[in-house]
Amino acid sequence: MKRTLLDSFNDAINGLVSSIQSQRNMQIHVVAAILVIVASLIFRLTKVEILILLVCIGSVLAAELFNTALEEAMDAKVNHFHPFIRKAKNAAAAAVFITALQAVVVGILIFWQPLTQLTFSTVSLVRTSSPYFIFAALAIVSLLVLLIKAKFGEGTPLRGGMPSGHTAVAFAVATMMSFLTVNPIVMTLSFMLALIVAQSRVDSRVHTFYEVASGALLGFLVTAALFRLFQF
Repeated sequence: MKRTLLDSFNDAINGLVSSIQSQRNMQIHVVAAILVIVASLIFRLTKVEILILLVCIGSVLAAELFNTALEEAMDAKVNHFHPFIRKAKNAAAAAVFITALQAVVVGILIFWQPLTQLTFSTVSLVRTSSPYFIFAALAIVSLLVLLIKAKFGEGTPLRGGMPSGHTAVAFAVATMMSFLTVNPIVMTLSFMLALIVAQSRVDSRVHTFYEVASGALLGFLVTAALFRLFQF
């Protein structure tokens, strides 16, 4: 039976969906891409800046898809360790790393000025806020984590379950640092540390990727909403 153009599109979409479902790195790239697109709309970037970000996002996703395809093909062909196969996989992984690093640098350069302007507009109000508000925000995030865990009935209050409490608190602290500092480098490092916490929860198999992602969104959104609600 002759294949149609629609069949080719369906195969491509199925390949994308399958990669997202099976590859953790692909899931991370997709979540990061969504956050970048949302941020570009919030900060009202120019069409050229958005176009540059989309090109970077597409490059990272394409590199990850090529990497996945290469690994799957090699694993299907060779079922034992071979040094040449390892070199090929390392080279493919390096290609993904380079495109991802390029995307991070471009993102920092594009968002640097908008983030700096946002920070200067709020920092004076934040610094006059009571320190009790900071602890209250962390308490609210922690309480919401416990309530959601009780609802799902998974894990324990301090380990496992939906969502990840450690990740939620880490991203809540990183969000607070973003409101409290005028230095974009400090903001970037704060979220990098939060990402390391999230990665450690997945690597230790205490949480799944979705539990960690839910905790990150909970910590970020609740903390940002509280700061905005009280005009800090």
